[in-house]
Amino acid sequence: MLNVKQRKQRTFDDLASVDDVIELLKTEFRTRPLRVKYSLEGSEVQINEYLDDKSLMMITDPDFRPDDDTIVIYGLLDKYIEIDLQVVETRGPGYFHCRIRSVRKAKTGRRDLRFKSGPGEVVTTNFRVSKHTIDVSGLIVPTGIKVILDQFQTQNSKLSDIVKVGVFDTEDVVLKLIKKTGKTFYVEDAANPESYRAVTEDFIDLKEFLGDDFSRYIKKVVERGYKSIIACPLIYITESEQSFPFAYIQLISKSENFSMDKLLDVKGMTFKLVERIRDANTLTIPVHQQVVDISRGGAKIMITDDNLKKYLIRARGFIFDIVFKLQAPITIYGEIRYTNVDDDGNMFIGVDFAGNSSRKGEMKRFYSIIKPMELEYKSRLLKDLKKRKKADGEA
Repeated sequence: MLNVKQRKQRTFDDLASVDDVIELLKTEFRTRPLRVKYSLEGSEVQINEYLDDKSLMMITDPDFRPDDDTIVIYGLLDKYIEIDLQVVETRGPGYFHCRIRSVRKAKTGRRDLRFKSGPGEVVTTNFRVSKHTIDVSGLIVPTGIKVILDQFQTQNSKLSDIVKVGVFDTEDVVLKLIKKTGKTFYVEDAANPESYRAVTEDFIDLKEFLGDDFSRYIKKVVERGYKSIIACPLIYITESEQSFPFAYIQLISKSENFSMDKLLDVKGMTFKLVERIRDANTLTIPVHQQVVDISRGGAKIMITDDNLKKYLIRARGFIFDIVFKLQAPITIYGEIRYTNVDDDGNMFIGVDFAGNSSRKGEMKRFYSIIKPMELEYKSRLLKDLKKRKKADGEA
């Protein structure tokens, strides 16, 4: 039995009636394959008989066992077709009397031909995974990362009269605004209202944001003896190139006005600190894992390494190398669409190729390898189709 977790749901249109579905099965899938969904072996399905009460007899792998009373089968025309069958009776191993419960047709077609790869033909390795998940909300930041922030604050405590490095767990109005916008807050002269205006669109204009409360904010800042303020967000960029502010560096001076050069220095520190966090939060696992099937746009990978399973089960995606037999590795980012776990504890993950490495020509090389494999696979499909038609004709 598979434990399936679908990360992204396919968008479907429902077909009109059971009669339409039966006609579709009789005409379009007479020579095209139907398969059992969530079957690791991709068990093929044959409709053995259509009965007068609009039910049908279905034959598949003798070892297949349905989940409760439902079997989901699928096929591919111009678009993906999915059919839910209700098991009326099990007539024998892999032999079922079924009724059509519901049918769905994908609104968009599958982008690329996906074909199976043999053992060792295509493998994955050098998985770069995050040890911990940094929550976009900023409420869940791993302890190890907080330790790095605390160390950085201690090491740079002499940068100004007040130095704060932390996550956005404060009710401070400016820090909340930085978290929301990802912009920098810079005030050269805290007593001058004009200093609170945005230098460029990358800066916060506090006067515009606070409105009537702006004068009270200045009064509070001056009463505390603040002369100048810099607050910069730490922007974390995920492997899928999504960015979000999760922490900040704040300098407050009671003795001098910060120059633009000081601001640029602090901005440079944020970049170095984020890289330090990324390095500490990234683990490379160099094991080889088999690619079950692959296309131009994605792949299904069998994960047998226990350490890798632990990180991938909660990951949104990961960077890894694809290695075709006798070819140099190609670095790709994969976004996880679904995960399966079989009875033996093997994990199967479906990934979309959402990005590639910065090395020039990587994807071009990938496509140049995939293209002849696609042509060979299509040739085999055509041969199988001709054999099926010939067998039907003789029957």
